[in-house]
Amino acid sequence: MSAAIPALVLGGSGYVAGELLRLLAGHPHFVVGGVMSESQPGELIGSAFPHLAHSYEQSRFQSKEQIIEGLGGQPRWALFCAAPHGAAAALVDELLTAADRAGSELRVVDISADYRFADPAAYEAVYAQPHAAPRRLREFTCAVPEHLERAATPHVAHPGCFATAMLLAAVPLLAAGASAPQLFVSGVTGSTGSGRKPIEGTHHPLRHADLYSYNALGHRHVAEVEAGVRAATGSEAQVAFVPHSGPFARGIHVTLQAALRRPLATRELNAMLREFYARCPFVRVSEEAPRVKNVVGSNYAHLAGVARGDSVAVMCAIDNLTKGAAGGAIQWMNRLFGLPETEGLTAPAPGWT
Repeated sequence: MSAAIPALVLGGSGYVAGELLRLLAGHPHFVVGGVMSESQPGELIGSAFPHLAHSYEQSRFQSKEQIIEGLGGQPRWALFCAAPHGAAAALVDELLTAADRAGSELRVVDISADYRFADPAAYEAVYAQPHAAPRRLREFTCAVPEHLERAATPHVAHPGCFATAMLLAAVPLLAAGASAPQLFVSGVTGSTGSGRKPIEGTHHPLRHADLYSYNALGHRHVAEVEAGVRAATGSEAQVAFVPHSGPFARGIHVTLQAALRRPLATRELNAMLREFYARCPFVRVSEEAPRVKNVVGSNYAHLAGVARGDSVAVMCAIDNLTKGAAGGAIQWMNRLFGLPETEGLTAPAPGWT
């Protein structure tokens, strides 16, 4: 496939959108065809993201009306939605309807939470508001790319960043029947996971040189993880999750613990993880404990397991903005357009961030 595929980015001034734009700037097949920001229409993209100014020198944020007007100019589009949950559903629905009227094919990867649940009641239970486009839910599949080779729907919803890390650690254990379904997870995330708008949890003087939990046993990604396990393995899981805010900007580290159903040595456990992810180019299993610094800025996930007695622990490190959001979304979009899933995503982590 040689012709460039125009890409649209919604929620254009947020951190995830900025990461999408960074990755798309070097993609061999996707070219940015429009970036929508309802808060900054007409402003230079480089003013919101100075590190991207050289790649988008004259490019400006567009309004929704400008994005819709341009849909008829190309026969197909890739749409990445990084709009906030609650706003994304109606926006995606409107753009899909407009693309259909314009005679353009539009493929969507939603990075918000709005299309992660197949049942609108499940979405409402977690987010305490009705779904704005329930009839569209059947057009979306939610999964991390490593757990579903091909989506049966035209569009995909990418799981949340914490959910991505937890699913990468949990699914191999439960698929092999190696552990009990009760999973206990502790995770630490960087401040970019809270979004661009400054709040107490991301304010530097409060977060620097500190570590603290939040939403213990009540984080909204738990429902996604349990649904993701069910979809990937056909089995049920009960997840007890305690998230923490870390004193760094990017990255996620989770430690998942469970009781073993059968004796398992650490060597066997890691061999099982390697076999499960043998065909997954972005997952690396090692005997060494994963470190956030080794994955930040990349689409790679590092895993390591330890088994002792009747207990098992699996650690996973990812970049919340890349593998947990923008990079995973591009990985899915590559597949939706019949491209190798690694296109534009193989750059290693910088290492010294």
